[in-house]
Amino acid sequence: MKKNCKIIVSEKKLTDAERIKKNSNYLRGTIVDDLKNEITNGFSGDNFSLIRFHGMYQQDDRDLRIERHEQKLEPRYAMMLRCRLPGGVIKAKKWLKLDYFASKYTLYGTIRLTNRQTFQFHGIFKKNLKNVHKMLHNIGLDSLATANDVNRNVLCTSNPMESLVHQEAYEWARKISNFLLPHTKAYAEIWLDQKKIVTTDKEPILGQTYLPRKFKTTVVVPPYNDVDLYANDMNFIAIVQNNKIIGFNVLIGGGLSFIHGNKNTWPFLAIEIGYISIENTLSIAEAIVTTQRDWGNRTDRANAKTRYTIQNIGLDVFKKEIEKRSNVNLEPIRNYSFTNRGDRFGWIKDINNYWSLTLFIQNGRIYDDNNKSLKSGLSKIANIHDGNFRITSNQNIIISEVSERNKSKIEKIALSYGLIDKISNVRKNSMACVSFPTCPLAMAEAERMLSFFITQLENIMLKYGVEEETIIVRVSGCPNGCGRSLLAEIGLIGKSIDRYNLYIGGNRIGNRIPKIYKENITQKEILINLKYLIKTWSNKRKAQEDFGDFVIRKNFVKEIVNPIHDFWN
Repeated sequence: MKKNCKIIVSEKKLTDAERIKKNSNYLRGTIVDDLKNEITNGFSGDNFSLIRFHGMYQQDDRDLRIERHEQKLEPRYAMMLRCRLPGGVIKAKKWLKLDYFASKYTLYGTIRLTNRQTFQFHGIFKKNLKNVHKMLHNIGLDSLATANDVNRNVLCTSNPMESLVHQEAYEWARKISNFLLPHTKAYAEIWLDQKKIVTTDKEPILGQTYLPRKFKTTVVVPPYNDVDLYANDMNFIAIVQNNKIIGFNVLIGGGLSFIHGNKNTWPFLAIEIGYISIENTLSIAEAIVTTQRDWGNRTDRANAKTRYTIQNIGLDVFKKEIEKRSNVNLEPIRNYSFTNRGDRFGWIKDINNYWSLTLFIQNGRIYDDNNKSLKSGLSKIANIHDGNFRITSNQNIIISEVSERNKSKIEKIALSYGLIDKISNVRKNSMACVSFPTCPLAMAEAERMLSFFITQLENIMLKYGVEEETIIVRVSGCPNGCGRSLLAEIGLIGKSIDRYNLYIGGNRIGNRIPKIYKENITQKEILINLKYLIKTWSNKRKAQEDFGDFVIRKNFVKEIVNPIHDFWN
């Protein structure tokens, strides 16, 4: 433990991100002035970063960059906006408003479900930004704190109508989300045209300069780890007694991002720190967040997340500080276990004898084309459905609280619009980040290549007689972790155009980081390697042995026990 770590950090020069936050007047900056500037479709200076606190990223179409540069035009700037939707629940009738906005006001006309259990609009021009914020506000939603250095959208085990316990967990996800929101009124003033109240802004939990880096939270009901809790900064695992949540096991310090070649960065799984009774949930949440706020690294953003703070000061010190700030003694971890983390597709009856239908959405992208009309189909369902849509952390959607009367109608619509189809298990358990053409960090394709890549993988599995098996496959266009590739059995992470690092050896429940198997190889080379691995798995596996377990047992890669030492070696 470095007892003087806080002094060392404070003596170094703060990052420019810290200057931007400090000088922003509680996230206002000069965003209002930029909105009036019709010369450019982009935001200038600090505002480029500040709009992220309001749930938006400035992007441009990278497919058009060269062409527009040759035409002496600025890049085709447009914003991606991400909604705050704790637990992923939205009324079906509200969905119709989202569908209309996507069709009328976005470049691509699509809605994208994210693995943070919410949705994004891509391609909003600056002149239409207030329209989307006011539309969201009118249906009781917002995009506040879905990006940048705050607690982001809180994840929850997918279907709160499955049991009373799941309903309780969902309510806690909402409470934690609201409790940790920024207090500044900048969002309402800028986007909703609410008048500034003449008071002094305060941020009692997040502080004037907010958190050192992004912060992610989950609420989980075992045995399903469908939110990939081990990848998040703060996690609450429900402990149940007599069909009621009595408390939570708390895990902290998870995260998957790293930087190619930078051995001072590594992925890490969330660590158990103790059990709390349910009435202490918000106190513990505040203590964890404020400890990270005060002790996190503000001089090096690559080492600013919670997992690095814990490594810097030591878990015992971090834990004692949480207990001190919350005035709560953490108890020993209660027993829990996970069996799976995928979504359960098809019809399930809930606690009120209503039905839920889980639909697979490839990459979470909801659109219409010549083969399927997913967007139109969901809109038609929303027109006749009185219940909710529920977005899962695997980019799929649940049509929930369906009456017996409407069940056959909804199924008929889903079938006719291509929302229900025969899909392999490997495809159902695949995921990709957005990547090209809109993500500025993208190094290689992800979303646009995944479907074809999975088709090739399906052919290999069919050839070797394992086509009914499940392998968790994920693709990320860069090492920032958005596609959660480092919790997959087969994970691809982009390095440059059509070149990836191939990682293998994650497990079914999502608590093992895969190890690099081949570096900087093409899709063709990846498939050649996977063909050999899957053939060997088919011939030499033990009964019911998963692919990720097999490649470790047969020493294709070493198991990562301590990521700090094992990830790079």
